Amino acid sequence: MEEKFLPIGTVVLLKGGKKRVMIIGFCAMTQEQQGKIFDYSGCIYPEGLMASNQTCMFDHSQIEKIFFKGLVDDEEVEFKNKLNTLINQLGAINSTTPQSDTNM
Repeated sequence: MEEKFLPIGTVVLLKGGKKRVMIIGFCAMTQEQQGKIFDYSGCIYPEGLMASNQTCMFDHSQIEKIFFKGLVDDEEVEFKNKLNTLINQLGAINSTTPQSDTNM
């Protein structure tokens, strides 16, 4: 897979998955795993988002196959550039922040 963030509307199969998933968002977090930022949020395809608790969160590395790539236009490219800049800034902040010792 050539790029880290696929466009909204991209339909993928996750490793070990049986149903396809359509990407509906980026940089998602769950209540259960606070502090963990997933690359994508998605909904099952073709059913779509039927209830707010039916979204799934996943990372790019979990994608096994791309079935359809979503719309790529100037607006999407500009958004991806901003998203990548933000992700790089967050990575730089996290790498300079001392990690707390949870074994105390």
